[in-house]
Amino acid sequence: MNSRVTMGLAGMLLVGAVVAGYWGLMLSRAPVAQPVETPTAVAAIEKTVATAEDQTRQSVVVVVRDVAPFTPLTAADLAVEKLRSAPAGSLGNIDQALGRTPWRTLTAGTWLSEDSFESGGAVARMIRSDERALAVAVDEVIGAAGQLAPGDYVDVLLYLRQDESNPQQSAQIVIPAMRVLGVGDQLGLTNDGKPATPPLNAEEKIKQDQRRIAARTVLLAVPEPLLSRLMLATQAGTLRLAVRSAEEQRLARYWAGESDTPGNLDAANRGLIQFTQLALGGAPKTPVSSPVRTAVARPGVEVIRGNQITQQTP
Repeated sequence: MNSRVTMGLAGMLLVGAVVAGYWGLMLSRAPVAQPVETPTAVAAIEKTVATAEDQTRQSVVVVVRDVAPFTPLTAADLAVEKLRSAPAGSLGNIDQALGRTPWRTLTAGTWLSEDSFESGGAVARMIRSDERALAVAVDEVIGAAGQLAPGDYVDVLLYLRQDESNPQQSAQIVIPAMRVLGVGDQLGLTNDGKPATPPLNAEEKIKQDQRRIAARTVLLAVPEPLLSRLMLATQAGTLRLAVRSAEEQRLARYWAGESDTPGNLDAANRGLIQFTQLALGGAPKTPVSSPVRTAVARPGVEVIRGNQITQQTP
């Protein structure tokens, strides 16, 4: 094969390569046909998305119309809504609320919880019928360096200084073994074993612990017969709260239904040095006797009668 034939074949191959490349470039730029979405396909997609979202939501029982207090709830009053996040303590099934009587007015849209059917506030549900809740002002020293927590037991100590109305200083346990209901805005458990306040997340829990350390009030469960004594002690002198050991298992006995009130009454009465000191009555003062007057000899009066002179004492 001569050189002319070879060059001709090469030219033909070159032209074919250029044509093939151009054709491939045009094909790559051709628009891709988009699938046509029918109404049926769109509805199916939306239903699938809604079903997936519904599985992640939580059921909450709400009131669909205003309900007066002390009126039993019926099925017509209630509905179930799906929320992304259910409120803490909310009811999730209508059967949990049917026939129950709320103690306050429920407006439409209110979500229900156990608190909706319980009378009284959180503190009232933390004590028994023979106890009273009393707040005591504290500082870092009185409140055990800010380390008190709901559920602790403390002895209430009283120090009386010596002054004009109190001739003898004293330090005594006014009331032993008082249960701490709350420190600042942090409360413990109600008598049904549930938290008195809604559960908090990690960040809110840290902030609440910081407020508890800096709290200036402590809420105590006081036996009713000792209530006036504690109130008097808070005004009479300096208080201290002494923390008792958890090994005494007082809180466990409380949840078991036992009562420490009789023992606390006896211990308080035995340990009290002198209750009159709490009232700042002090010891009875010795009346000041008037000075004894001694007889002073008065000079006589000289009486002259004629030639007789006599001395007479008036």
